Amino acid sequence: MQETSQKNRTVMAVIAVVIGLLMAYLIPFLTQTSLERVLVNLMAHIDAGNPTFTSGLKLFDFFYPVWRALIFVAGAILIVISGEIKKGTEWTYPVAMTAFAMPSIGGFFMFLPYVSWVPGFPLPMTIAFMGLFGYISFIFLRKAEPVEKWTSFGAMVFLGMLITHAFTIGIGAQRTMATRPMYPLYEDFTWWLFNWAGEVNWVAVILLFAAIPLLAVGKKKGWWLALCGSIAILMINIPTQIFRTKTLDYLYGALLAAGLLVFLLVPYFKKHLIKDENVSE
Repeated sequence: MQETSQKNRTVMAVIAVVIGLLMAYLIPFLTQTSLERVLVNLMAHIDAGNPTFTSGLKLFDFFYPVWRALIFVAGAILIVISGEIKKGTEWTYPVAMTAFAMPSIGGFFMFLPYVSWVPGFPLPMTIAFMGLFGYISFIFLRKAEPVEKWTSFGAMVFLGMLITHAFTIGIGAQRTMATRPMYPLYEDFTWWLFNWAGEVNWVAVILLFAAIPLLAVGKKKGWWLALCGSIAILMINIPTQIFRTKTLDYLYGALLAAGLLVFLLVPYFKKHLIKDENVSE
């Protein structure tokens, strides 16, 4: 951050404050409005003869507010560290990137059930794009070679998208498990495979999210976390897609994981992504 010009650091600090305030005092209302619209339209869908979706009411009523709280705290963090961002304190960059990831990931998670049941403009997209604006702005405002910026952009965006998708896969599995035939038993292998895949995706989310602040500054530890998380998703999503072919959700997750692996494993991208390649870790 010290190598970044004072002008750019000032712009980054202003972005942190503005988006931090939006995360703290606008996004909570957008989240509540989105949640209420999802619940109202989902109840209508259930009443229309789809009782298996009943479990979605409790899940969304729990996880939308959880993401609202995470985004609020992340917004407070951005405001608090904005002065250090302006000074060029090194630790602020990975912290800010992690904070910006909260509305990006949370907004896209809220978007997926929203578009499934709510007609009209997808309100959660505004939440996601607020975070993405900060996330991407910091990548390109920070001092680095253009190829390093674009490599970081590709890897970090794929990382965020994979986290969102894997988290949503886990939600979908829990929703379906709660209303499955023969509950609490399992009808056959495909049902407990579905549960298995959802929870593996959730565990992978932990690894992938932990990779954000480390990979943002080119740490090999972050590379390893992202590698393990993405390969775990590939290992579970491919067989799950083969055995459960009603949707292409697992294929999409596998494709996102493969996209991230391109940036992690292709030597040209890897050498521009990792800055401590020769450090023993």
